[in-house]
Amino acid sequence: MVATLSNLEIGHTLLPPTAPSIDRNAAELAVGQLLTALGVDASTEIGVNTPRRVADAYAQMLTQKPWEFTKFPNEDDQHDLVVTGGIEFTSVCGHHLLPFFGTAAVGYRPAELIPGLSKVARSVRMFAARLQTQEGLGQQVARFLQQQLECADVGVLLRAEHTCMTCRGVRAQGSLTITVATTGALQTDVSARAEFLQLASMAGRAA
Repeated sequence: MVATLSNLEIGHTLLPPTAPSIDRNAAELAVGQLLTALGVDASTEIGVNTPRRVADAYAQMLTQKPWEFTKFPNEDDQHDLVVTGGIEFTSVCGHHLLPFFGTAAVGYRPAELIPGLSKVARSVRMFAARLQTQEGLGQQVARFLQQQLECADVGVLLRAEHTCMTCRGVRAQGSLTITVATTGALQTDVSARAEFLQLASMAGRAA
């Protein structure tokens, strides 16, 4: 059997980790100094081992292995919205170094290319693996997918709980922050935007 363009992957981009390389030794030293400043005895179990644990935890949250963004020809002319919801993510607030976590719903209107659907989730998690704001995360994912799929219309709806709100400051337990990032007609056309928000909300409930 001879493979044709219509049933082959037509492009894949190897994406590097988004976070800068982490100096574990320097991170451990800095955490140890912070613990000392907070009154922790450096000779205790916490003083001895917590710096390593904290450095490992941040390295895990802020590092992602390289992966490929695969895409295929839109051979069936799917030009209506495609929405994937219930994408779980965890990121780290760049203002307080505390985690925020939640779910994403991502929609796009295909042009000539469609992605492997798992790559939509990977795109969210790639940008989550850095010091972030929720507003920035949505915008970065939207622009990235717009570029990769060469399409105009992309939407990203994020629902997240921020521990910098629930564990400090106002301590608003159970609070939820919702942000929307859109491009193209999903930003400028009222009916298209409403359609995306409705489908994103449905996708979130289904998850």
